[in-house]
Amino acid sequence: MFKKDDIVIAGVSGGADSVCLLFMLLELKKEIGFSLLAVHVNHGIRGKAAEADEVYVRELCRKQEVKLKVYHEDVPHYARVHKLTEEEAGREVRRRCFREAVKLSGGSRIALAHHENDNVETLLFHLCRGTGLKGLGGMEPVNGRWIRPLLCAGRGEIECFLEMREISYCIDETNMDHRYTRNYIRGEIIPGLEKHVNAESVRHMAQAMEKLRNLAGYMQRELVDYEKKCVGRQQDEIILYKKEYEKVPEELREYLLHNVLCMAAKKKKDIEQIHIRILDDLMKRQTGRSADLPYGLKAKRCYEGIILCRGEGAVVLAKDDWERLFQMRIFENMAKEITFPENPYTKWFDYDIIKNTVKIRHRQPGDYITINKAGGTKKLKQYFTDEKIPQNQRDAIWLAADGSHILWIVGYRQNQAYQITDKTKRILEIVFYGGKKDGGDS
Repeated sequence: MFKKDDIVIAGVSGGADSVCLLFMLLELKKEIGFSLLAVHVNHGIRGKAAEADEVYVRELCRKQEVKLKVYHEDVPHYARVHKLTEEEAGREVRRRCFREAVKLSGGSRIALAHHENDNVETLLFHLCRGTGLKGLGGMEPVNGRWIRPLLCAGRGEIECFLEMREISYCIDETNMDHRYTRNYIRGEIIPGLEKHVNAESVRHMAQAMEKLRNLAGYMQRELVDYEKKCVGRQQDEIILYKKEYEKVPEELREYLLHNVLCMAAKKKKDIEQIHIRILDDLMKRQTGRSADLPYGLKAKRCYEGIILCRGEGAVVLAKDDWERLFQMRIFENMAKEITFPENPYTKWFDYDIIKNTVKIRHRQPGDYITINKAGGTKKLKQYFTDEKIPQNQRDAIWLAADGSHILWIVGYRQNQAYQITDKTKRILEIVFYGGKKDGGDS
């Protein structure tokens, strides 16, 4: 992880984990001789509590004679602008600050305070969402310039380390809020496993993840030769050759397809198991068939195999299109009686029951809509068929989506499951400026 000439950037929030990291790095600095810079990010969320954390970190670094760079960020605003949860926004903002600190200081390593329990939370989170072998390996101790020196230590060991040395730290009260997914896993799921299944559950899962990371690394090395034979490029298109693909062992095929999708999308996020299945299924179909994939990708079955290219309609709106066609806002429901907007291109939804970041996009495989108050659902494809919407128009219809659950088929139907009631506390309003005011929307 460290070399003598490294400049190590350490993220220090003031919590137990990051304080432990700082003291551990100070000990290693004496032995190895690298330089150390601490970075603290004030997220602009917790008011006076966040200010107190910043004061604590400043004083701690002053006493330990560690250089400190403090960033003040408005994470709630960033989350609204980029349509992210505050958890997601906070992670992105922190990483941006760390990268900036690296650039300014000439840093070579970024040390994060993730520990064994954090990694197990990541494993459980990945398992519940659906993941492949790499996701089962959790976080890596070393990933390029990003390092996690505490990944082998449990939360209990960290707290014991600080207690024995009488080192104080800050407590973030938001960590007790189980509305956040990670906090629920941390506060409910893992303690339950340790109490009712095995007291060493965390350690055993961490050991299993290490084995899975090693296995994933081996699989990736095995894939290199297959990729060279299976995958080709023609201008902006990627071709997956059928004859060579069929020579790939079945156990490796899904990993090959995942790599190809990430290569075509130039991103890894949101590439899921269902997209891999779609691609594998398409290879077995006749020439001329096609499928829509994330990031505006379209897969087309051809004589040679499958061509991956950019489709005519992007999955997520470009910034200019977003600002031109749609507007979203969230507001408190203060009215005793609900009066719905008269404009058919302005829709209200119960914001508190939305599970994911709402995206404005075109259709994707697996999309469905709730069509009645009893909870009856219908696949989007079937809805289009029932409404006799021509095939050549379906890809152009805008959708407001909560994952695969469609909130609104713009110009056609609103989801019954997200309707606001007298119990609704917060309302999400979506306005579409591309529709006719006198149009009808059921």
